[in-house]
Amino acid sequence: MNIGRRIYYDKETGNIIQDAGERSGDVIETTVYQDFISYLSLAERVPDTVGYVELEYGQYTQDFAEGRLERIDLGTLTPLFSYSDPIQSGEPTPPQQALAVQVATLKIQAVEQEQRLGDIEVVMAELLGM
Repeated sequence: MNIGRRIYYDKETGNIIQDAGERSGDVIETTVYQDFISYLSLAERVPDTVGYVELEYGQYTQDFAEGRLERIDLGTLTPLFSYSDPIQSGEPTPPQQALAVQVATLKIQAVEQEQRLGDIEVVMAELLGM
């Protein structure tokens, strides 16, 4: 059995309170109530002030391996990561969308631009009588 991450965050700030992590093998999925009993960081909180996001098993694997989970974006309820900045000699970047999400977005934009260029080439050929 594979169980994805459950990330608990402060509903006002998006700051991470507890990352319950991924689990696989002979494991049992816990409830939110059980997590509030098991984790001291949650037990000492008022439950109404805590939100959580559940991720699929393996979701953002590379981002968790190479980056640092900073907080949850309260508008989109997605994790924000910081990464080691290659230009600033290892300084962390400001929190940002997962690189996996950024790459997927760029791929979509590239396809859309290719389509627009193709449309422009057709129009130009028609205008020039080719």
